[in-house]
Amino acid sequence: MDEQYQPQKIEEATQAYWEERNFFQATEDLSKEKFYCLTMFPYPSGRLHMGHVRVYTIGDVIARYQRMLGKNVMQPMGWDAFGLPAENAAIKHKTPPAEWTYKNIDFMRKQMVRLGLGYDWSREITTCEPSYYRWEQWFFIQLYKKGLVYKKNAEVNWDPVDQTVLANEQVVNGRGWRSGALVERREIPQWFIKITAYADELLNDLDKLPHWPEQVKVMQKNWIGRSEGLEVQFPISHTDDHLTIFTTRPDTLFGVTYIAIAPQHPLAKKAAENNPELAKFLEECRNIKVAEAELATMEKRGLPIGMTARHPITQEELPIWVANFVVLEYGSGAVMAVPAHDQRDFEFAQHYQLPIKQVIQPSDQSAWDFADSALVQPGKLIHSGEFSALDSKTASTKIIDYLEAQQLGKRKIHFRIRDWGISRQRYWGTPVPMINCPSCGTVPVPEKDLPVVLPENVEFSGVSSPLKTMPEFYETTCPECGKPAHRETDTFDTFFESSWYYARFACKKQDKAMLDGRANYWVPVDQYVGGIEHAVMHLLYARFIHKAMRDEGLLNSDEPFIRLLTQGMVLNQGAKMSKSKGNVVDPEELIARFGADTVRLFIIFAAPPELNLEWSDSGVEGAHRFLKRLWAFGHENHHRITQENQHNQMGTTSFDWDNVDSKQREVLRQIYEVVEQAKFDYERLQFNTVVSSCMKLLNLLAKIPEASHAETDISPHIIHKGFSMLLRLLAPIAPHITHQLWQYLHYDGIILHAKWPKTSIAALKVDSIELVVQINGKLRSRIKVPSNAEPKMIETLATQDAKVQNSIADKVIKKIITVPGKLINIVTGDK
Repeated sequence: MDEQYQPQKIEEATQAYWEERNFFQATEDLSKEKFYCLTMFPYPSGRLHMGHVRVYTIGDVIARYQRMLGKNVMQPMGWDAFGLPAENAAIKHKTPPAEWTYKNIDFMRKQMVRLGLGYDWSREITTCEPSYYRWEQWFFIQLYKKGLVYKKNAEVNWDPVDQTVLANEQVVNGRGWRSGALVERREIPQWFIKITAYADELLNDLDKLPHWPEQVKVMQKNWIGRSEGLEVQFPISHTDDHLTIFTTRPDTLFGVTYIAIAPQHPLAKKAAENNPELAKFLEECRNIKVAEAELATMEKRGLPIGMTARHPITQEELPIWVANFVVLEYGSGAVMAVPAHDQRDFEFAQHYQLPIKQVIQPSDQSAWDFADSALVQPGKLIHSGEFSALDSKTASTKIIDYLEAQQLGKRKIHFRIRDWGISRQRYWGTPVPMINCPSCGTVPVPEKDLPVVLPENVEFSGVSSPLKTMPEFYETTCPECGKPAHRETDTFDTFFESSWYYARFACKKQDKAMLDGRANYWVPVDQYVGGIEHAVMHLLYARFIHKAMRDEGLLNSDEPFIRLLTQGMVLNQGAKMSKSKGNVVDPEELIARFGADTVRLFIIFAAPPELNLEWSDSGVEGAHRFLKRLWAFGHENHHRITQENQHNQMGTTSFDWDNVDSKQREVLRQIYEVVEQAKFDYERLQFNTVVSSCMKLLNLLAKIPEASHAETDISPHIIHKGFSMLLRLLAPIAPHITHQLWQYLHYDGIILHAKWPKTSIAALKVDSIELVVQINGKLRSRIKVPSNAEPKMIETLATQDAKVQNSIADKVIKKIITVPGKLINIVTGDK
């Protein structure tokens, strides 16, 4: 055993040992409880950054701990390989995206191995491989057959830099989530998946996820946006048409003073045909921002279209305006404007001097000043005909009942969520498996012809997809009529690939089906780890696809992920690490200098997993010093530990626990207490305090008191037992050094197969305990009593204590209250 800690030598040897024996390769085993641990797979950008290191280390710690509990653990890894960054890099460096991607994967895989991450690499998935996306195309066709996929012309979010459509979830503050460009509105043919068909289930099943962060569930609930209300018809004057409008405030119906429609509404477009001013305004609105936060704060602008609609009850003529704050995708693209009781309507009405009609009075009947804001709270109805004087809740019910009876409206449940626009107009993605035939329309590619393979050897001219200029790709024949036809040149949104990869890990080599029975053994994932930035997009899509796969008979569970941990960011100098800020710390340099175990130990110790971690060079050095101390302790006690191992193997180690040295037994008891605390912390994923426990344990072992008599000395046993426990506590976090020390010290087997330490009842036995003594609730002393002392004996010892005697010298003891194991409170009064 080397005297000095040499991390590079230790880690290289340990990783070779693991690889030779395929230690992390998982198989189905019905005799054990399974545990599927998964970290969100990365985009192969080229190099791991500290954010990667943190999330993958956290996941690996969880997987290794669960293995120590005797569970059958699977921890796979793969690559979310399609997407715009590879394509943009290809355009910049004149390298095909496939070549760039596979090169990056090879480099990043080596980095992961170097970190000691215990992945089952036999299950590695790369989503740009045809063997993977073949089944994605197959599943898309099954959804199409079920009516859950459709194509239509639609107003979409267009990223002018990345030259592609974005889903609503991919527009952040009015900008493209990757490019940062201001999003435009365009109308183009687009493929959609009907996620709205599962809206109720997606919402309700959040209650089945008690081990998800509440913040994530709230974000999903808000995005799904279920609301109950009224769908009411406003006839368009002098026509046979009407506007269908949804509102959650039927109680304000009598306060409508105008109708507002979206710039993309068909009625607005029709009116603009003979109105140049309106046509110009609609063109300006093509770049309208779609984020609700911006819609609420931007300047409210609009124009009247020269038409009116009739109020369904009062028959009042209401002017119809085009307004930039109304979005076509939400509701029907038209709103009944009640400026007295809605802030957006109020600001618009003030700007254009439109009427403001109060129909709700505050519950306390106070007057409301409409100079600055609308009255948005419910209250009592006024100026509302037969519904006046009712409270808002009662009035809403009665107004809906009235309109339903008159066939002018109906109760309606509305969802904020829209169907998932899945078409992308870029190259590096899964080809949409559909064929456009002049005679037969759009038809799916025959399943026997799957996969539709994306050509990898391509050349770019600008950012437009090369597929559109490759007749060898798009020219085909219609599978129904046999006439010439064209393949779709759109590709899937890359979130499709990441929405089902977790299930494919279970049966990666299956080439006859998307999934097989092994998926039902492993899925759902027991612990999922990843960033909260994926709360709406990835996690919502994955939940939807999981339910759709279940309904296709591919899975037998309702949700993909049982537990979710969203880790915090890695900060440096108070900001997230990024090249632009010049505060990046390179993991490669740190590993080369200190070793992977030091990096892992620091990243775990510096903060609880769910909180942000502030980078600290001194913290890294401190972690390295601890590992050097650990190694030195193992080296210094090599002879005693190996000798004790021999005694254990021969069965010659036994103790009379009633006669061993009391001070040494107390140390052993403290060791077991630390182990119990560490198990508690592992279970609640507070790994930083596990490291604290390991440090405390090493300090206890380094300062074992001498025994009063040689025959009562158990220090060799404490060192042997305690160091074994310390190595096992630390093994999930620093797997290389603990593996080598376990081997060098000849502990039984290998540490990867070692079980979690068990506590000894005999060793936990306490001879005496300390109790607090209070007089009239105030601390006056502390006493030690035998752990098995009777209450009368405790009272006697407490009242005989010198400090207590001084305090009660001129008092009468009225009663004594004992809280077992904690305190005695002596209640006194005057003589």
